[in-house]
Amino acid sequence: MKNTSFHRIRFEFTSQFLPPVFILVFIIGLLVNGWGLKSLLHNWKKLKIINVFVLNLGLADILYLLTLPFLVVYYYMKEKWIFGDAFCKITRFCFNLNLYGSIGFLTCISVYRYLAIVHPMRVMGRLTLTHSVRISAVVWFLVSVQSLPDMFYRKTSVNNTEKCYDTTHKTYVDDYLKYSLGWTFTGFCIPLLITLGCYGHVVVVLCRTNATDKELKQRCLKLLFIVILLFSVCYIPYHVLKNLNLWSRVLQKQKIWCKWFNGVYVAHQISRGLVCLNSALNPLVYLHGNEDINAQLRQLLQQARQMFSRPPPTNSVGVPMAPITDGRCRK
Repeated sequence: MKNTSFHRIRFEFTSQFLPPVFILVFIIGLLVNGWGLKSLLHNWKKLKIINVFVLNLGLADILYLLTLPFLVVYYYMKEKWIFGDAFCKITRFCFNLNLYGSIGFLTCISVYRYLAIVHPMRVMGRLTLTHSVRISAVVWFLVSVQSLPDMFYRKTSVNNTEKCYDTTHKTYVDDYLKYSLGWTFTGFCIPLLITLGCYGHVVVVLCRTNATDKELKQRCLKLLFIVILLFSVCYIPYHVLKNLNLWSRVLQKQKIWCKWFNGVYVAHQISRGLVCLNSALNPLVYLHGNEDINAQLRQLLQQARQMFSRPPPTNSVGVPMAPITDGRCRK
């Protein structure tokens, strides 16, 4: 596996790729999450169990989106961090809270859908708004506990004015790889298996039960598609490539060079761009987890259609005016 020849890694790719992605996600994510949270808070008195999880999902997105302008400045400056070591750690901590908080609340939504469809009589009256608030607090606590050790790893260079590592300095990369693998298993793999198990069972039940409302089937299948999309595009590539990239750094530290290092590095940076898209894609869950927001969206679309399909202006008699196509008079 050893190779004495040096294979160049395109570190400049990060500064070229991530800033435009972060700007796009910041604008879209702030707009759609702001609109979704406003709609939820406007109907606070009618807040339902699943909406509590959706609300926390939106808060996790907003928390991360507010850090993106600082990261855009960092990467536009060719990875020179000027905001200090403490804020570097806070920025990376917010990313982890968003990532694993989103996974956690998506898992809660999946379990709730499973119980409501597969075991409706058993949970009727037993799941209350208070339970969902407590479960949300537990999710935030578990995600914080999992993410807290990350803050004790060095995130900046020695002089504290250059790099702001999303993982850690090369000195500690061996230990960080072990921590990352355990974190991936508890924070990602277990929730993924729970989510797939819940929706898999739900799909089987819906397909076997002919009496089930067709609209309910469609909503559940659409939500299943959204969750699979989020995991396939945002979460799975990121976790796989993050750990591969850490392993390549461990090998580099041992003076072992392989041809695949550059490919893994570039792919990992692309996966970092994809994983931040979850803050712009999560609001899709709003449309299927909240009936009020769905109704508001349909109303907005109906108003837009009416606006573009207005009849042509009429004269004083009420007869539509013929369009003038040239300067000549017509009878």
